[in-house]
Amino acid sequence: MTDEKIRGIIESMQEVLEDPVVPKNVKTKVENAMKALKDKIDPKLKINKALDELEDISDDINMEPFTRSQIWNLVSALESL
Repeated sequence: MTDEKIRGIIESMQEVLEDPVVPKNVKTKVENAMKALKDKIDPKLKINKALDELEDISDDINMEPFTRSQIWNLVSALESL
């Protein structure tokens, strides 16, 4: 069940990466979070790594409000795992 949810979160992250208005520094952090989730390590460890990356950018002032909401939704989804 958790793997299924992680795949859904990765798909949502991909949508953020494909958005042309997302700043490059935000895309880099989202890519790092995706890599962490794809690692073959303990699920709790990879979730914590991804959360660290996303929380670093959650209050970035260069981000559009819609993108910020997407990041917060990703953080919430990861926290619920």
